[in-house]
Amino acid sequence: MITNVRLMWLAFLTVLFALAQAVMAQARPESLAPLAEQISPAVVNITTSTLIEGRTGPQGIVPEGSPFEDFFREFQDRNGDNENRPRRSNALGSGFVISEDGFIVTNNHVIAEADEILIEFFPGDGQPKKELPAKVIGTDEKTDIALLKVEAQGPLKYVKFGDSDTARVGDWVIAMGNPLGQGFSVSAGIVSARNRALSGSYDDYIQTDAAINRGNSGGPLFNMEGEVVGVNTAILSPNGGSIGIGFSMASNVVIKVVDQLREFGETRRGWLGVRIQDVTEDMAEAMGLDKPGGALISDVPDGPAKEAGLLAGDVIINFDGVEVKDTRTLVRQVGETTVGKSVRVVVFRDGSTQTVLVTLGRREDAERAENGESSSTAKPETAEKELMGLVVSPLTDAERTELGLDEDVAGLVVKSVDESSEAFEKGLRTGDVITEAGQQKVTSLADLDARIAEAQEAGRKSLLLLVRRGGEPRFVALSLAK
Repeated sequence: MITNVRLMWLAFLTVLFALAQAVMAQARPESLAPLAEQISPAVVNITTSTLIEGRTGPQGIVPEGSPFEDFFREFQDRNGDNENRPRRSNALGSGFVISEDGFIVTNNHVIAEADEILIEFFPGDGQPKKELPAKVIGTDEKTDIALLKVEAQGPLKYVKFGDSDTARVGDWVIAMGNPLGQGFSVSAGIVSARNRALSGSYDDYIQTDAAINRGNSGGPLFNMEGEVVGVNTAILSPNGGSIGIGFSMASNVVIKVVDQLREFGETRRGWLGVRIQDVTEDMAEAMGLDKPGGALISDVPDGPAKEAGLLAGDVIINFDGVEVKDTRTLVRQVGETTVGKSVRVVVFRDGSTQTVLVTLGRREDAERAENGESSSTAKPETAEKELMGLVVSPLTDAERTELGLDEDVAGLVVKSVDESSEAFEKGLRTGDVITEAGQQKVTSLADLDARIAEAQEAGRKSLLLLVRRGGEPRFVALSLAK
């Protein structure tokens, strides 16, 4: 009896498993054609034209006085005039329509410096090819996004953005565009990786193995619901062709940029006004943090952070209610926050947390502004001291001038570095200036000795130094074991 019941349960489970497989097979489409037909009318080819001036200056190909000079001059007179005339250079790219009134998204590099921009729409079955001129509404070099506008006689087919944060590694995606100038093309693949960073401060790329080639730039990356989850921007390739490593700027980044370009014609990113670096394990230990994390402030120039009271050596662990994991996430969080908003910034300072209210400025204004510094000098000392693999001495006026430092910079200059030391391994070099030790200013050898003694008394294994090179600050933690 028991055997029969077991057999019945086994048969039931077998049938249930077979039904589950059948349901999964039905859920997965046999063809992507219906989806491609649905979204393709919103995908466009982009042709740009740029006027390039002819070559100027000496064009001779033989030395002056050569017996062949008259011959080659006559040859150039007959055949070389065209080389000196202005000529047009054409480029191809892709894009997609995001509204029925004609707003189009593409890459900035597709239309940069273009004099004319022509949009070619997907013709569809039996439909004639349609082309419209476009004007630039706004561009953003940091995310390589551009917003264009065409004037059409009627409403245009368009696609919507999806939530790129929901895209999972392994999800199916479709790339559409104009690869290598071959016209409309569809390729399929999966999300290979998330949160890729290439070179910019605001990078958040989706990596995909869907074929992306030259000409696909600016085209959309779709999920299986027909929503845009990325803008195809770059490929990694040794030969310029697709090898299955393509990158699309995540839609959640693009949406914010496009909204600002549409409203203002430019981006308006939040600005905190600090220089930051990641917190390493030895830095965390030196400061008394439980674990590495957050963003360590290495410098606070004039700006919102300084006005609010943030200090060099503070570790930002929470920004506007969101945990700060590292410098990259903080830069994105700040940039995506509304200019003029007052936000709560939680920092780790002197062994405890503090909350500072900061009213954000605008990054674009800060980047255009000229920096100005006040001047003050510290009294020089002539003694030198060797410690932690370094030979240091107080910074003099002559050294300050020689190193190109501002007049108010004071500290200890590195005279030499033992190449076998930890300091050398961590990048310290002759000419670096130590301005803080143990998160306190140092202007004399006595100050440094005091900071070392304090760290040792507190049981620290390392000492945190703030080092400047060419005016740029960074923190370095050196071991106190030796």
